[in-house]
Amino acid sequence: MTALKQKFSVSYAKDAVYKDGLREFLEYRDLGIADATHGQYRAHVIRVKADHRGTDHDMHTTGLHQHMCDFQMVYVLKGWISFVYEGQEGEFTFRAGDCFLQPPGIVHNELRCSDDLELIEIYSPAVHETRVVGKMPESAEA
Repeated sequence: MTALKQKFSVSYAKDAVYKDGLREFLEYRDLGIADATHGQYRAHVIRVKADHRGTDHDMHTTGLHQHMCDFQMVYVLKGWISFVYEGQEGEFTFRAGDCFLQPPGIVHNELRCSDDLELIEIYSPAVHETRVVGKMPESAEA
């Protein structure tokens, strides 16, 4: 357990504020746990911006990248999102009610998502590097 005591934290839906973030076509609602956990975790709701709805879903892509974090979990609230992952065969499409854990540093690419995509992402630490990757690493089995 951590030496720092976590603080009580509340984020009411009625007070929700969405802001720009890592991806230009998405907006982010911080759920307030970064301060409460002294930077150990961050949680936010992510959704497609209104002015990017109704456009080509293939434009909702991130390119190959990796997050230099210790933990990253995603729960899809609404819509769908498709990814490819380092060391995994094929494409993965996650829909409302699906949950996935991305291991630390795994190279991945969001290929496309629905206009109504809404998800919760929780990761640790609250601030970490995202690295652009030039190509998918070779499979360990190759």
